[in-house]
Amino acid sequence: MNQKTQRLSIIRKIIRSEYISSQEELIARLVECGVQVTQSTLSRDLKFMHVAKVPHKEKGYIYVLPNSPRSDLVVSTNITDNITDIAFSGNLCVITTKPGYASAISVPIDSRGISDILGTIAGDNTILLVLREGFDMDNLMEQLCALFPSLKLL
Repeated sequence: MNQKTQRLSIIRKIIRSEYISSQEELIARLVECGVQVTQSTLSRDLKFMHVAKVPHKEKGYIYVLPNSPRSDLVVSTNITDNITDIAFSGNLCVITTKPGYASAISVPIDSRGISDILGTIAGDNTILLVLREGFDMDNLMEQLCALFPSLKLL
């Protein structure tokens, strides 16, 4: 196993098992595991791995891996207040957010594993949900509202 592959594997293990809120904290954990890495290399690794930062009630923001099922992921109400609209067209759903919030809002959706959602794509202020043919609208909205209570107000 080459050095980069090994480093990425260790980063994945750390992010899956701990609440890491900064690159400095992650670098310190890597050093404890015997991995020396610069901040710029770590930044490239996190981008390569599509790691996102999501709000956490106790730690502020934490790193999460894409499609990582974290049952302990609690969505902060202040992040959900940044959803501005939701609209449907066929088997597509578009969630509009304030600028810069789409990625942080899409992570809990992916983590929830909602069966009616085939996948999500997040931009700066827009999330596209691709839904299964014949999806159950009531079930989908119930699960989305459980994640984001402010959707009930839209």
